[in-house]
Amino acid sequence: MYEAFYENSGLLFPSMVESIHIYHEQNPHKTMPSWEKIFREHGYFFLNPHPDITRLAELFKTHGVKRILDIGCGTGRHLVYLSRMGFQVDGFDSSPHAIALAQKWLDEEGLTATIREHLMERSFPYPDMSFDAVISIQVIHHNLINDILFTISEIVRVLKPRGLIFIAVPVLGPKPVSPEEDWQFFQVEDGTYIPQSGPESGIPHHYFTEDELCEAFNRFETLEIYVDSTDHRCLLGFKRGNKIVTPNQR
Repeated sequence: MYEAFYENSGLLFPSMVESIHIYHEQNPHKTMPSWEKIFREHGYFFLNPHPDITRLAELFKTHGVKRILDIGCGTGRHLVYLSRMGFQVDGFDSSPHAIALAQKWLDEEGLTATIREHLMERSFPYPDMSFDAVISIQVIHHNLINDILFTISEIVRVLKPRGLIFIAVPVLGPKPVSPEEDWQFFQVEDGTYIPQSGPESGIPHHYFTEDELCEAFNRFETLEIYVDSTDHRCLLGFKRGNKIVTPNQR
């Protein structure tokens, strides 16, 4: 699907596929895991919302945001928070078990959100310009770059003009000293690795540089790009249009 893109961009699509084949040849006992398996084993393993969510909610309210999409909503930590703050929230995740846990949490809190099972590398099940804001926190990097770029194109499609985005992705750090913490990354393309051990074994992890993240989201005006207190690279921006002012810029 993305061969033409890779040819035009200079990236080596064939070698990426080759690397994945090599990975599976070297790891014949491993199959690509599903988030369903991970959520069934770990349950609510993300409970606290992003440390900057209060500031984001203030920004959303300041700019009249009403409807928000949470891509990769998991068990609902941001759905619950944003619904509690009075926003109309939609979310999707690839794991039915995570969706069930999210719905249970919402029900227990007496809150509402529209959530569904869906893969982020497929066309989003929403009409064009459906949302005032889109968030994706520690999720969008879990793919090969061609699928990530497709996901970003869908964010552009479903976001209203001047709609806000908040994206958080991990920063590739030094190799862990402890063998127990070493996920044994296998590189499958430039910037993308598949861990061979650890809780997310077998799931792609793409590590964006700051420049690459800005380029991937070049349909957006960047308001802030920074590394947060959890060592994740964050991008706050809006779909190009009128200038948006952040709380820190007042």
